Amino acid sequence: MTTVEPPAAPRATLRMAAGVVAAAVAVGVGHLVASFIDPVTSPLLAVGSALIDAAPTPAKELAVRTLGTNDKPVLLTTVALVLLVFAAALGLVAWRHPRIAYAGIALLGVAGIVAALLRGGLVDTVPSIAAGVAGVLAMRLLVSRGSGPPAAADEAPAASAIDAAAGRSRRGFLLALGGTAAVAALAGGGGIVVGKVKAASSAARRALGLPAPTSPAPPLPDGVQVSGVQPYITANDDFYRVDISLVTPHVDASSWKLTIDGMVDNTLELSYDDLLAMPLIERNITLTCVSNEVGGNYVSTTKWLGVPFSEIIKRAGVQPGVDQVYSYSSDSGYTCSTPFQAVNDGRDAMIVVGMNGEVLPDAHGYPARMLVPGLFGFVSATKWLERIEFTTYAKRTAYWTERKWATDAPILTQTKIEVPKSLGTLPKDKSVIAGVAWAQHRGIEKVEIRIDGGEWKNVTLAADGGIDLWRQWSYPYDGPAGLHSAEVRATDLDGKTQPEERTKVFPDGARGWHQIQFTSE
Repeated sequence: MTTVEPPAAPRATLRMAAGVVAAAVAVGVGHLVASFIDPVTSPLLAVGSALIDAAPTPAKELAVRTLGTNDKPVLLTTVALVLLVFAAALGLVAWRHPRIAYAGIALLGVAGIVAALLRGGLVDTVPSIAAGVAGVLAMRLLVSRGSGPPAAADEAPAASAIDAAAGRSRRGFLLALGGTAAVAALAGGGGIVVGKVKAASSAARRALGLPAPTSPAPPLPDGVQVSGVQPYITANDDFYRVDISLVTPHVDASSWKLTIDGMVDNTLELSYDDLLAMPLIERNITLTCVSNEVGGNYVSTTKWLGVPFSEIIKRAGVQPGVDQVYSYSSDSGYTCSTPFQAVNDGRDAMIVVGMNGEVLPDAHGYPARMLVPGLFGFVSATKWLERIEFTTYAKRTAYWTERKWATDAPILTQTKIEVPKSLGTLPKDKSVIAGVAWAQHRGIEKVEIRIDGGEWKNVTLAADGGIDLWRQWSYPYDGPAGLHSAEVRATDLDGKTQPEERTKVFPDGARGWHQIQFTSE
């Protein structure tokens, strides 16, 4: 009698698909559970956030410099691809070594648990625990449904019986594979739906608008805008964004609280409505990111509305000895250290609730963020603000300080050429070089330009909106046609001219003159 071996496992492609689907169930269930706790506790996001935290400074600089605001999508895509390959490999060996496959799927949950503990508390591990359990159960189900019937011990079964059993096994496995994939899709989709419901609740609250400022922004003088240069006031959608959040948090303002504590006489717990009921100031202010390279685009200006820090200091009763304002973001793990002197010296430091006449967008920190004119954002501009602690530098070390960035980081004097673009053409009928300069909380005294390494010449400065705002400028070019170079430097109102030597953005901002090449017609 001819002996026919029964099928013991699906073909390789289906085994790999089983591994991928089991991992998808883990990710989907984890995302669904996280949507009820905090989206950033989703296993995939927790691991991605932990990678951001652990990345060395040169790697972060490279990511921001080369990828810009696409750095986080690229990171998430990379993590997802690694997970895909890992899960497929687990599926491939699952029928021969099931314990290895189960342990591998469980490891996905363990990675999320460790990442969550590094950035948060025990509650933050729940989505990863759920993910690990769901993934293992899915893998066990698929392996059990995909295993063929064993042959009898004393004789070989009939080939027809084996074929029938194999067909039933294949159908059962494919049904299980499809059903499990549907569970993954439903779980992941459910998490997305919950997130959209929360976002809709936030949008409904934002639709109520903002109160009028107690102190409106002074009107900008005529002539602040130079033709061809970016708009003097940046639209909300165009305002630069740099942070460590992999996904935009959607905070429910109806349950949100801002805690003010530390070395104060009165601990405050303010609701969103409490904040809106306080005196509000409105100011046009330019912000700059420390990651901005020479000639970079991480600088924007808008009209801000917020509670002045002087009001918070007065109500809390800040005690002697405080030298640091230590702020906490609802974006797990992020903290920021700001010199107390900078929020207590009369400048327009504020807790922001509005931007360009609108409620603060989610992407820029809704329901509240900090703003301190004259300081780089990493030491002043905490988004998704949830706590402010008045303390000392001896007691607290913030997120970026732990990573060796500067403790005190005033914005550096800089200027850049915007017209023409580097390697661009300067038309004969519009032969004007133009750009923008900034030195927040000091102001711009002059900007100089030189062509082809010649003598420095003053440009024409546009109207001055104030020391906390950038200043546009222009220079009529009347030189010969052809290829040329242009470089610019700015001097602030303290009389300090920016240095020529280029430096990296780490640890306290890039230095150097912006230079371009252009062709004149």
